[in-house]
Amino acid sequence: MAVQVQGQHIVALTAVGSFKHALIGLSVVLIYLLVKRINSIIVERQFARKCGAVRLPNRSEDPLGIRLFWKLYRALKAHKVLEQARDYHNEFGTTFATKILGAMHTNTIDPENIKAVLATQFNDFDLGRYEAFYPLLGDGIFTLDHQAWSRSRALLRPQFSRQQVSDVSKLEPHVQNLIACMPCTSTESCDIQQLFYRMTMDSATEFLFGESVYSLKLADENIANLQRKSKQEIAAVASSAGKQGFAYAFNYSQEIVSFRVLLQSFYWLMNTKKFRDSNAIVHRFVDYYVGKALDHYRESVEQKKQGEVVLSERYVFLDALVEETHNPKILRDQLLNILLAGRDTTAGLLSWVFYLLARHPRVFEKLRTEIIDNFGDRPSAPGKKPINFETLKNVTYLRHVLNEVLRLYPSVPQNFRVANKDTTLPRGGGADGQTPVLVRKGEKVFYSVWVMHRRKDLFDDDADDFRPERWAEGRVWMWEYLPFNGGPRICLGQQYALTEAGYAVVRLLQEFDTLESTDLPEENGVPSKRSLLTMSNANGVHVRLYKK
Repeated sequence: MAVQVQGQHIVALTAVGSFKHALIGLSVVLIYLLVKRINSIIVERQFARKCGAVRLPNRSEDPLGIRLFWKLYRALKAHKVLEQARDYHNEFGTTFATKILGAMHTNTIDPENIKAVLATQFNDFDLGRYEAFYPLLGDGIFTLDHQAWSRSRALLRPQFSRQQVSDVSKLEPHVQNLIACMPCTSTESCDIQQLFYRMTMDSATEFLFGESVYSLKLADENIANLQRKSKQEIAAVASSAGKQGFAYAFNYSQEIVSFRVLLQSFYWLMNTKKFRDSNAIVHRFVDYYVGKALDHYRESVEQKKQGEVVLSERYVFLDALVEETHNPKILRDQLLNILLAGRDTTAGLLSWVFYLLARHPRVFEKLRTEIIDNFGDRPSAPGKKPINFETLKNVTYLRHVLNEVLRLYPSVPQNFRVANKDTTLPRGGGADGQTPVLVRKGEKVFYSVWVMHRRKDLFDDDADDFRPERWAEGRVWMWEYLPFNGGPRICLGQQYALTEAGYAVVRLLQEFDTLESTDLPEENGVPSKRSLLTMSNANGVHVRLYKK
């Protein structure tokens, strides 16, 4: 019995000792965190004093920003996240700070602050999205920072010279395929947004690989029945083997990448088997064309060695890249980065063009009149101008329409950068909002181009209205208008996108003289916007487009 009591006593002493050790360990950790926090506050104040900057207060409803996280999540699910951002800016001003799940963020729609992040203080900020993008895009221009990014941009820049992007003849077959998919009657309608996304996939893959995936021509399908199919049926057809399989896998992977970006540090939660399998399909497809291009390059080298004349063929982006590097992974990664940017942005622009033209018949008639006056009612009309890079640029009202659409619905409506060191933004603090703002290393600066483009102090009281004529009034906007980003990372392919969009608009308005919206009524007349990496209409763009 004594032995049992003694054993219980020893166990009790051991438990007490373990508890003391745990308590001491916890105390050490808490003291360390407290000292670290005090030191951070001291460093922060010293740096702020040195730079004449202030720390913005946290505008979240709770210290960690948990409620704000759920508000933004619900807004995203309801396709209202841009309106949510605008409401916050209306309440707190052009620049304010919030915490989301404990992390401090600075939010701004101030052109001077955005200029600092993207240009004048470019080296103070990183993209901060490498891990989220890497499984799909690898090491490319839209995932890398610093010297690696500079090398990628230098590799790609020559491929977007005016000579390469000005050839519009290659777009005509894809426009014809687009028209073939449309009912083109006064009684039937179609979701033209879906068709634009397919068309730009087709044209982008032809430009990049030298061969289109022809996603507008679904395998063995009667195109006239396409519009009657449900989304599930269309997805099932598009996920079949071959080139349509690539188009579907690329779309799916891109959507998951968008959620990985939104999850920030928890991106790894979106690493499902379907995501990995879709990435594998995309990579195998691009690797096939990379292999073909490398084989073609080796054959041409051998032919030149033997004195044979190698005739130059039409320009292919991939063939030009092979002249610069023979690394298959580099080639694949760069191609996928450009495909991601070139396909969605142009499709989104075209979709919003026809969304707005269908609601503004005056603008549609004025634009069509200018197009017919310049180009006639069909390609190569007698006595009219040919449709090419130069003539498209000289159609003034077309340029104004595209500018205005990009103002109201920029392809990338919101973005962020991550500070790679303690730094500042030019203004946003103090009673008058003119004092520099402190941004600590590792913190994000979010900027919403969509909200900035609708500021009434920058674009007048009718900033929410679609009015292309504002671009004829002689005003010049610099950092207030950023449809293609700015600074060293300004979009390489903006002329390619504008040329493709302009060509498609001209050809469709040559073919059709009537455009009518068949969309369902919208809440408060405001479209639902699916805002992930790029922006699209969450409900599609349903129209009737026909010739009387």
